[in-house]
Amino acid sequence: MSHLAPHIGSPIGQDTSVRLADRARHLSLRSRVTLLFLMTGLIAALLLSGASYLTARTYLLQRREEIVERQAFNNAQLIRTQLRTRRSEAFELISGIRTESNGFAILHVSPEDLYFSQDILHTQILLPPELVASTLQGITSRQRFSIDGEPFIAVGVSINEINTQYFEAFPLTDEERTLTIIGSTLLLGIVVVGSLSSLVGLWVSRRLMRPLERVSEAASEIAEGGLDTRLEQENDPDLSRLVSSFNDMADAVQARIEREVRFASDVSHELRSPITALAAAVEVLDARRADLSDRTQQALDVVVSQIRRFDQMVLDLLELSRLDAGISEINQEEIDIVPFIRRIASRYGVDDIRVIVSQGSDSFIKIDKRRFERIMANLLENARLHGGGVSLVEIENQRDGSTRVSVEDSGPGVAQSERLRIFERFARGSAGRSRAGGTGLGLALVAEHARAHGGSAWVEDATSGGARFVIEFPGEQS
Repeated sequence: MSHLAPHIGSPIGQDTSVRLADRARHLSLRSRVTLLFLMTGLIAALLLSGASYLTARTYLLQRREEIVERQAFNNAQLIRTQLRTRRSEAFELISGIRTESNGFAILHVSPEDLYFSQDILHTQILLPPELVASTLQGITSRQRFSIDGEPFIAVGVSINEINTQYFEAFPLTDEERTLTIIGSTLLLGIVVVGSLSSLVGLWVSRRLMRPLERVSEAASEIAEGGLDTRLEQENDPDLSRLVSSFNDMADAVQARIEREVRFASDVSHELRSPITALAAAVEVLDARRADLSDRTQQALDVVVSQIRRFDQMVLDLLELSRLDAGISEINQEEIDIVPFIRRIASRYGVDDIRVIVSQGSDSFIKIDKRRFERIMANLLENARLHGGGVSLVEIENQRDGSTRVSVEDSGPGVAQSERLRIFERFARGSAGRSRAGGTGLGLALVAEHARAHGGSAWVEDATSGGARFVIEFPGEQS
């Protein structure tokens, strides 16, 4: 019987191994835990199934070999007894031997070198040459082989007493069928074990990830302003240490932020009194500027502009402090935003502002009027100082129900590298650094007021080449 060694497969190249390792590293933790359980279950199932299959195969073939050897020796003994007195009737003797279904027997008589078979379909040509040669040399042998794909085992018995060799072939079809059933059952077991391992891995990964998900959710809430968010204590000692460390960290972060907010608020409040006094004194001097020399008037103008800028900065800091502390409430009402924008622009000295509503959009929006006026005032002032004035205000409804208010200017635009940092406090773009005026807090207030609405603010390129500041308000306001 022909045997093929198990095909292990060609080795994977180094580049392929690196790619597979990179893909494994990019998998999520849950996927990696599930994959680990799957691989562990499959490897264990493969090893156990392989060992079981080999044990069953060895046992079945050994039992079969013992049976066929016993039967072959019994038939050879019968041939030896009968052939002593009836040597000329060798063909009749071999024909009378009872063999298994699909099995056959062949008799070789020396020195005539004649072969006698039970039927013309099964001759010595079907036997393995190695078995025939070994038996003719006087060595009793056995060997597995196949005929037309069907497995057989042949036994060659050398009867030296009468110079004769007896060959008998036994089919292994039943054993092969049994091994096929065992292999199929074990393969099905591997699939079942793999599936169960995946389910167990998925369940375990979810159990493992649940505390981490709670940590992630708590961290997100803290990042969104919920500084009092804390994790509940866990019974597991390892998780308990994680919870305690996270809560201690959150306490420290909350204390530091609140301390900084209080400091900024206290400083702003303390600065209001001296600034008010300075402003009053400067107003007195400005009222009598005609009595001052030209150089003194120039110096007075610088002092007046800087005090006004300082006063505006303090007001902005106070407003940011209230927003950081969550003191300011949001009072929303539904209004027609187009005339409201025109009134705001007129109030801040922009009378010819162009406001359009995109096709299919609605100009009615639910917002906090005071906060929205602050947003528009800061964007108008930013466009005046750094963008050559406002060129267009556009209102556009989105598919998700949100509304975008875009303010375009005619300036040089904002560099891609500065588009996120420009909304930070006291941050200025390259265009703002080359011009006087402004406090560096206007766009930060725009972003904070948009966030208070549940929306967001960003800047992009305008179609005209300038900057396009976009404020998005969600459709559902609380």
